[in-house]
Amino acid sequence: MIWLRALGARIWPYIATAAGIIAGLFFVRQSGKQAGRAEAERSKLEAQVRAGEKSREAAAEIESLDDAAVRDRARQRMRKSAR
Repeated sequence: MIWLRALGARIWPYIATAAGIIAGLFFVRQSGKQAGRAEAERSKLEAQVRAGEKSREAAAEIESLDDAAVRDRARQRMRKSAR
């Protein structure tokens, strides 16, 4: 049994090092996943902002047109979508 204790004392630093490396890799993986989620959320919000700006621009353009021009644009859009 003495040889088992001696072997354990010699191997223990290697086991602790391996456990530390595995724990480090796990934390790096988790932080990468969190950064990926944050990037996806940021790109989603940017797309929403761009869509809102485009919507406001379209509304302002339509507001500046007279009724006949709005009807003409609506007809053109209907023709394009029918194709």
